[in-house]
Amino acid sequence: MLLLEALPTVIGTAAIAPALLILWLVIAAGERPEPPAKVWTAFLLGAASISLLGVARAPFASLLAVPGHPWTSQVLHSILGVAAPEEIVKILVIVAVSTRRRPGADPMDAVVYGAAAGLGFAAYENLAYLVQHQEIWRSLAALRSVLTVPFHGALGIIAGAYLTLARSGTALGAHRHNRDWARISSRILILLAPLTLHAAFDFPLLTLQQNPDLEQSTRLVLGTASVLIGFSSIAFAVRLVRRVGRHHAPRTEVARERLSQLRRMWALLVAGGGAGFAGLAFVLTSIHHWLVNPERNVALVLVPIGLTSILIGAALLLATTAVYVLGRNRMRTTSEGFSSVPGQ
Repeated sequence: MLLLEALPTVIGTAAIAPALLILWLVIAAGERPEPPAKVWTAFLLGAASISLLGVARAPFASLLAVPGHPWTSQVLHSILGVAAPEEIVKILVIVAVSTRRRPGADPMDAVVYGAAAGLGFAAYENLAYLVQHQEIWRSLAALRSVLTVPFHGALGIIAGAYLTLARSGTALGAHRHNRDWARISSRILILLAPLTLHAAFDFPLLTLQQNPDLEQSTRLVLGTASVLIGFSSIAFAVRLVRRVGRHHAPRTEVARERLSQLRRMWALLVAGGGAGFAGLAFVLTSIHHWLVNPERNVALVLVPIGLTSILIGAALLLATTAVYVLGRNRMRTTSEGFSSVPGQ
């Protein structure tokens, strides 16, 4: 009976889909597409990097406990026990994937690889959380897809952006009058910026987890602080993406059309995937309730609603395919028209 309620494909979709959708949005923001093999390599290595957390935590193990100072211990645990190991393994993936740069590499390459590594890490972590908490996986999936998954992606983007700034010196507008300081500070911020934001995000949550008897007002303040830090980190990552993106090659009309097309496809993909997933959840939940208690078949009323939602999702996904095909043909026609004009 629990198989239908915690169907691996459904939980897996809920865990991984948000990470893939956010990655698609980051790729769509680029002027030139990154090599797909390297993007997927960064995503998979980001997920696999969780297996290295034990090794990354080992050097900090003796520094985590401060007897008689619980708050200091909590701060050290947030920084050295959680944030530092997780950000170190993700940055190692970003550096490894972006080491061999293609000729004429786009500044956004390291940013996209950073997003892929962070979202791969988030997808695996998300799956582990949902499997461990199957009784509340729906609400947990919704909460993590809105904040935790994009937060991990944002930290990867921040690390990748500062890696790009460190390599470029003053080329991307960083400290135009002090090239050496630009490179040094950017290299420091590759780790320091995501580590600081991660620790600040985790400290209130770990405090709530370790102190269940806190007053309601204190719990509200801590929870609000974590949410604000999370969304502020995402906003900061978006700002860095725009900063790096301003130094792309000048955008042509064809490039603008391509970006517009990709964004429409992304919006349709989100709507179609969400409708299909919601419909599948309705259908499976209804079947589960009916199998548990056949005499109370009121839940079967939800089956038509679920099937309708699945059909809507499928229609939107078909529309996405149509938008892609028609848009690709139109962009080809536009490109040929531009190339035939003398002097352009």
